[in-house]
Amino acid sequence: MKLYYSPGACSLASHITLREVGGPFELERADIGAKTTESGKDFRAINPKGQVPTLELENGDVLTEGTAIMQFVADSAGASALAPPAGTLERARLQEMLNYVASEVHKSYSPFFNPTLGDEAKAAQKEVVNAKLSWLENTLSDGRSFLTGEAFSPADAYLFTVTNWSSIAGHDLSAFPRIEALRARVAERPAVQAALAAEGLAG
Repeated sequence: MKLYYSPGACSLASHITLREVGGPFELERADIGAKTTESGKDFRAINPKGQVPTLELENGDVLTEGTAIMQFVADSAGASALAPPAGTLERARLQEMLNYVASEVHKSYSPFFNPTLGDEAKAAQKEVVNAKLSWLENTLSDGRSFLTGEAFSPADAYLFTVTNWSSIAGHDLSAFPRIEALRARVAERPAVQAALAAEGLAG
């Protein structure tokens, strides 16, 4: 399978999941502005949405949307430690966290990538981010190591990825010590370090 990615974008979470699973895969960088790939392909011909992550399977099928890709990758590899079996409460908890990060946290960071966003709007948007992160910070107050419990999951890779954008947004994460501690645990994982290095984000 091949993952089309953009360095540091939300596709990093899918990239981390692929490395956590440990099976063979290819990477190809996509320029989501120009809608081309590093090999010169028209990215829209691969994914008409023109967005990453995009996963191309061996049979030519294409899967989009990070939350779907991460679960598919884990399920295909039988990686129940990453994605518990479908139909279990544990799997529903994973989906709960993936959906929250996707619909609430990820989307609250998106406005910062608009170059026309003014200082007043940025300040207001930081408060939106804080509100979304506060729920996660409170969830972690029970002492769990990761979002769904003691086991790392794709939801942690996803939260790690989007909260990396705080540095771009000028957003201070220090008000969320439990999230910062989770981020540190995620960053120590060999698969995460390998993914960051492959995308030129290490160091």
